[in-house]
Amino acid sequence: MAISQIRAPEVQDTRAVTKLHRLFYCDHHEIPLPAGHKFPIGKYRLVRELLEADGIFEFQPAPFAERRLIELAHDGEYVAHIFNGTLPEAAMRRIGFPWSQGLVNRTLASVGGTLSATVDALECGWGGNLAGGTHHAFRGEGSGFCVFNDIAIAIHWLRESRRIQRAAIVDLDVHQGDGTAQIFAGDSTVFTASMHGASNFPFRKQRSTVDIDLPDGTDDEAYLRALEQLLPRVLEFRPEIIFYQSGVDALGSDALGRLSLTHDGLRERDRLVMIAAGDRAIPLVITQGGGYAKPIADSALAHANTFRMAAEVFG
Repeated sequence: MAISQIRAPEVQDTRAVTKLHRLFYCDHHEIPLPAGHKFPIGKYRLVRELLEADGIFEFQPAPFAERRLIELAHDGEYVAHIFNGTLPEAAMRRIGFPWSQGLVNRTLASVGGTLSATVDALECGWGGNLAGGTHHAFRGEGSGFCVFNDIAIAIHWLRESRRIQRAAIVDLDVHQGDGTAQIFAGDSTVFTASMHGASNFPFRKQRSTVDIDLPDGTDDEAYLRALEQLLPRVLEFRPEIIFYQSGVDALGSDALGRLSLTHDGLRERDRLVMIAAGDRAIPLVITQGGGYAKPIADSALAHANTFRMAAEVFG
């Protein structure tokens, strides 16, 4: 079936009564990548396997996001090129993936996972997507392994459906959320906060509501001190929902990170964000973001710890 014929079901809460909080995944959609490609595609399945072994979550394959919802945040011509495989070669190189039907399917599921996690957050306080956080996707182009900006799409959908008016994004990936900042530039109803490596990709930064640039080698203590200064500014905005881009590429073993956080530091980072939202009953949507450690099992463990912390904080 051609992708233009695929229509995703509307995002809705269909969870059966269960004691397990559900997480959405899309690692079953394969992206054919050439040998030696630097994107750690196997990480996503590793994260799910680690969490499955814990026995504290229910796992659901993410639905495809509808094209109409994607076009709330992205230029229609760009979306059409992605669906049809007609994006110019130079633009695909900027994204970093070769075009394939698998890429389209996985991208739609990644966005659908964040939309579904958003429903969970509104219903029970938090929701989780074992993908997403594709913050380098701009309104009219992709970049840095990001095709569509799932968080931006979710916020546009929430506002269109009049579920919320004010949203905040706490982006703690080591790379600035430049696409998100560009999409919401000048939008006073969305607070974009990005804490990232000053000398890391993207080398041409956008302007978020708040940007905190960290020097190479930043350790746990300095990082957490900066975060403790950032979170009150987010809360002062009085958002009705917070989207947490929880990339773990600040880990010291990350090949692309340049910072020096430990697993303990990342766990405390996650706890601070979750407590800030939970104490004020602000729904929290957790998206996975980046992680490129060597070995990649380090990134998988750090991602899994984020969701373990959510289970601990939110109960």
